[in-house]
Amino acid sequence: MNFKVMGGGCPKCKTLKEIVQKVLVELGRDEQVEYITDMNEIIKAGLMITPAWLINDQVVASGRVPSEAEIKQTIQAKLEVEK
Repeated sequence: MNFKVMGGGCPKCKTLKEIVQKVLVELGRDEQVEYITDMNEIIKAGLMITPAWLINDQVVASGRVPSEAEIKQTIQAKLEVEK
């Protein structure tokens, strides 16, 4: 499973990356969160607003920083689907 946070380097983008990484550690996962600030990559992904959070290259949140609880719930749901 891969995790990406895309954004221009703003505080919200950095906060989102930190929360996703924290939740992954809490869930005992060793994946890293890729932090993409290259605007060409962001546009290529079809994103018009950041911060954006992607799991397996699918956008799960854009234009906001989800709560820690929402992030945890989303990751757990994706893990269940992969089983």
